Amino acid sequence: MFTGIITDIGTIMAIEMQGDMRLRIATAYDMDTVDLGASISCSGVCLTVVDKSASGAPGWFAVDVSAETISRTAQGQWTEGRRLNLERALRLGEELGGHIVTGHVDGIGEVVSIADEGGSKRVRISAGPDIAPFVAAKGSITLDGVSLTVNEVEDNDGRVTIGVNIIPHTAAVTTFDTLEAGHAINIEIDVLARYLGRMRQLLPT
Repeated sequence: MFTGIITDIGTIMAIEMQGDMRLRIATAYDMDTVDLGASISCSGVCLTVVDKSASGAPGWFAVDVSAETISRTAQGQWTEGRRLNLERALRLGEELGGHIVTGHVDGIGEVVSIADEGGSKRVRISAGPDIAPFVAAKGSITLDGVSLTVNEVEDNDGRVTIGVNIIPHTAAVTTFDTLEAGHAINIEIDVLARYLGRMRQLLPT
């Protein structure tokens, strides 16, 4: 379980194919405090630490990414040199600064425009019918692992355009400092919307 509050930006430093894809990700985390088997959100994808750097060495951890995960996440995300938004799993008693995030990607969106709006940037993202029913203005959404408030929802022939505002602090501590039109982005809908959608499917009409 995560909150969507990014605590480090990692970089994919090496890739190996061992049945699944194994990534080695550089990080500023103190890896002495990260156990093997721990979960880390990597740009919105919950992955398991399977190896890590030795005590006192520059920090890195390794994760295995299955073909299923690759097929359901943003194209080009799992490439050497790619920066990733990182968040360690929430611990009981810690502050829930964003919203409840599971690290399971529900769909892929595409950034269609970025415009200055006051001191922030209004980012508009196009998503398909798998996402459209589950977003609402002033609701929560997770984009590449970042918890954000939906400020705009525009429906168009089954698709939806979602508008969010990125403040300078968020841009500075995430990979959104280099966000541009055409960028594919991982989307996780609010977990409550996911369950309400399932209930609606099961209720008699």
